[in-house]
Amino acid sequence: MSTTLNAIDLFAGCGGLSKGFMDAGFNIIVGVDNDQAALNTFVKNHNGAVALNADLSLQETFDEIKRIAGERKIDVIIAGPPCQGFSLTGPRNFDDKRNKLYLAVLEMVKQYQPKAFIIENVPGMATLYKGQIKEEILKRFEKMGYNVDCKILCAADYGVPQIRKRLIFMGIRKDIGMPNFPEPEFTSDNYRTCRDAVSDLPSLINDLGAEELEYSQKPQTEYQKLMRGQCPVLHNHLGTNHTQMVKDTIALVPEGGNYKDLPPGWGESRKFHMAWTRLNGNAPARTVDTGHRNLFHYEYNRIPTVRESARMQSFPDDFVFTGTKTQQSRQVGNAVPPLLGKALGKAILNIIEEQNNNE
Repeated sequence: MSTTLNAIDLFAGCGGLSKGFMDAGFNIIVGVDNDQAALNTFVKNHNGAVALNADLSLQETFDEIKRIAGERKIDVIIAGPPCQGFSLTGPRNFDDKRNKLYLAVLEMVKQYQPKAFIIENVPGMATLYKGQIKEEILKRFEKMGYNVDCKILCAADYGVPQIRKRLIFMGIRKDIGMPNFPEPEFTSDNYRTCRDAVSDLPSLINDLGAEELEYSQKPQTEYQKLMRGQCPVLHNHLGTNHTQMVKDTIALVPEGGNYKDLPPGWGESRKFHMAWTRLNGNAPARTVDTGHRNLFHYEYNRIPTVRESARMQSFPDDFVFTGTKTQQSRQVGNAVPPLLGKALGKAILNIIEEQNNNE
């Protein structure tokens, strides 16, 4: 395609979804969020995109986005709105102000009439209130002139070394075409694993590392080569100073095991299904979350560093996270894996290019 398409990212966080769209060839104009720490990371990693800290339920935010876009057309809107409201209000109250963030996405699509949009959410939303919320969203976008479909996608199918499922709504303007989700590139037979992702990174057995380190060995897998790219320095690989009790406890858990493997009397402080879980190096990671306090490294007696978690999310090594370690962990855990974003971005480009070729 001769002209680069422009996208805006609503509820952008640190920008995992928009990083994927950038890698697919889109120009990101603006990322909007109300988490300044995440926006600081966003702006550092998105080639001239503006980071806007604003409330998406206000019209003035829409006006500001228009001002930032200027003459540029907004071709695609991508968004990952939080869905707290729905669990409280039910489908009959779709316009309840607690759903204002979802309604903001609808309003944004209505105002800008982009060629396409992607909305990402937790899989549970598909079945919430027996699927009525999902149906309501589909119906409203249909009325606005979009062909819309939704599907639960697993990040591991697109090369992310992590089992992370997300509900994706894809809308294509009716004059352009039909939604078409990207075909899986991997299957459970050849999923990328935790070892594939991080086995080249320093062990931090004898020290806690630093915000900037030298790589200690060459990349050992194709995925590690992909993540390193041309990055000369290792960022965000800082270990956690665990108490001796934590180290002694996790040392008793075998690779891929959890609290059920501990002898009686051990690990009493944490007892729920994810507690004291050690990753399995020969499988994709479990879903990387925002706390990172319960998943331990498959080999070492510590939780993964921000960089290790970022690798499991498919953030390349030159994507540098800023803020405190807690803020960085939250940014990584809240993000859409860039490789999943890239697959979605390419799928949308294909649909738009096909329409251009048919004109």
